[in-house]
Amino acid sequence: MCSTKKEKIAVAIAGLGFGESVHIPAIKSNPRFDLIALWHPRVERLKEVSRKHSVANKIEWKHLLNDPKVQAIILATPPEPRYKLAYEALEAGKHLLLEKPVALSVDEISQMQRLAINKKLSVAVDFEYRAVPLFMQAKKLIEEGLIGQPWLLKLDWLMSSRADPKRPWNWYSDINKGGGVLGALGTHAFDMIHWLLGPTEKINAISSTSILERIDPTNNQLKKVTSEDVALANLQIKYLKDNIIVPAQVALSSVSRQGRGCWLEIYGSKGTLILGSDNQKDYVHGFGLWYATKGEQVKSICADNNFIFNKTWTDGRIAPVNRLQDWWIDSIKDKNPMIPGLSEGLASQKVCSAFKESARSGQTIAI
Repeated sequence: MCSTKKEKIAVAIAGLGFGESVHIPAIKSNPRFDLIALWHPRVERLKEVSRKHSVANKIEWKHLLNDPKVQAIILATPPEPRYKLAYEALEAGKHLLLEKPVALSVDEISQMQRLAINKKLSVAVDFEYRAVPLFMQAKKLIEEGLIGQPWLLKLDWLMSSRADPKRPWNWYSDINKGGGVLGALGTHAFDMIHWLLGPTEKINAISSTSILERIDPTNNQLKKVTSEDVALANLQIKYLKDNIIVPAQVALSSVSRQGRGCWLEIYGSKGTLILGSDNQKDYVHGFGLWYATKGEQVKSICADNNFIFNKTWTDGRIAPVNRLQDWWIDSIKDKNPMIPGLSEGLASQKVCSAFKESARSGQTIAI
């Protein structure tokens, strides 16, 4: 598993939804990786994508794990099977890049973390907003003290992706399979907050399911939706720089017709920072960043040149994923901890788990 700086890392991609649309073009544009294999549970889909991208396929998962040429695996499957596949890959000595949610429980992530440490393997988690230029700029401005001491954080992420009741039932509709707006947006949202300000200490939450049934395409019958499509929370965030508690409000929805998109507002003692986009079709493209100090109107802020992408794609997700993949290969080659990795995935999952407990009990949950 040793490699020099000049050697490529041989990587495989497992899961060919997001894996094909985002990870394949991102990885192919990076000369430090060599994409040598694909895997998908549906053989027809696997062969189709393999032919399309001229990449070898592995019909059996065990064949991929047993291939000594494969040094690293990108796991872009739906959430439910991810833990089992990831744990087996770590046992086989493969570095990993995981989509989120990393697993369905805190305990599963903790087990992966212990194994990865024992095996000295790098595990990245695709919290790609950390790699988006304006998000990186916002982080820099906060660290430079431009807003002073933060007093309030507010995050509205109101999308319409599941607003059509005719959209068919799939794993997203099943809470036991990791479906719902909490896994889709909440995992990103909580990591975003932790990265910008600090960890969550307490949470009080409610959730609801607006569209109660959807057509199951396997039998054309209505099937119950068990996952939430609206999730609201009040959080207490520990701002580590000043050792204070910052109140935060988070509103997530996947059923908001003409929703305002993703808007993050941070109000502080010296100024206000606003980061947002109303783009419903591409959740990376379209962001703007604004700042205002006391007595001034908000003004637009551009990203520093060193944060700008060297290459962009029509699909806005590819460039930040490409950047995160690059951080991952640095971690593999330098044998340094990967950030964002399992520690960050675990912190986000702890909030998601506490969210569900709070929504069930009506109580404020300490984390």
